[in-house]
Amino acid sequence: MELANLSVLLVWGAATALAVALVAFAVDLSRLSGAKVDARDAARDRAKVAVGAGAPVDEPVSPYGPDAGATAPGPVNRKLAGIGMSVTWLAVMLLFVAIVLRGVAAGRTPWANMYEFALVGTFVAVAVFVGVNTRRDVRFLGAFVAGLGVLFLVLAQTRFFVEAMGVQPALQKYWLVIHVGVAIAATGIFTVAFVTSVLQLLRDGRDNGSVLLGSRRWGWLDHTPAPSALESLSFRLNSVAFVLWTFTLIGGAIWAEDAWGRYWGWDPKEVWSFIVWVVYAAYLHARTTRGWSGTRAAWFVVAGYACVLFNFTGVNLIFNGKHSYSGL
Repeated sequence: MELANLSVLLVWGAATALAVALVAFAVDLSRLSGAKVDARDAARDRAKVAVGAGAPVDEPVSPYGPDAGATAPGPVNRKLAGIGMSVTWLAVMLLFVAIVLRGVAAGRTPWANMYEFALVGTFVAVAVFVGVNTRRDVRFLGAFVAGLGVLFLVLAQTRFFVEAMGVQPALQKYWLVIHVGVAIAATGIFTVAFVTSVLQLLRDGRDNGSVLLGSRRWGWLDHTPAPSALESLSFRLNSVAFVLWTFTLIGGAIWAEDAWGRYWGWDPKEVWSFIVWVVYAAYLHARTTRGWSGTRAAWFVVAGYACVLFNFTGVNLIFNGKHSYSGL
């Protein structure tokens, strides 16, 4: 029990670290927004001075004027974003150790119930975020990934928590490691792809003149990649997650035949796992062969992730089925 209690403390530590990262990333985005507005106001003031000095009104005036080297706004200090990344790395390490200790305390693979699924799923999502950031700058996703991480960990600790213990005989199979482990990995990647698609929708709305998103408080969106780049990143992530989810269905069917003597039995979890697969398959098909892109593709991703969340929470809490005893 000492290891189990230490695991709980480390989970709270990871949640705290992600909360700090959330604040750091949010303030960084706020500073980016302010810098954008300040640069625009400075350019407008210089244009007025140039016109007052005799420049024709209809003559294009450089936004930084003839002395741009002396007056152009410098690059924004992204120190807070760096702090956010460092604290996020700390959260990943704390959560990893917490998961390992949970497994040791329970004497099994630590993803046999909703509580553990939430811990490991959050770990995968945050780890995917920091991993992608090592290859390209995706710190603009930080506030949202960290925010979801805090939400999931707090819900896990306050609503899904169960004591570390063994599992029923039906779960004492190597398929628990493979089938559930792959499902968690897919869910974590789906989470990052969902955040990317939401940002795509926000950026697209700002670019297309949305009254709400065109305000100063949303100025940080101008510092995110173009909607097409965000869509491309989301598509690549969803493609990887879809392959993993496909293997989840195949592995689950094989395990069901071994445990219950049938590959498919219309269990609520089986049905909703298949619905998730169909939604993402339709998304990938529509985007690659039907030319669906832009906001239509992004909304498809949002719908798919809503199915993922319902499969994890609603199906477990509302319906009774063969997966009910495991919380999966």
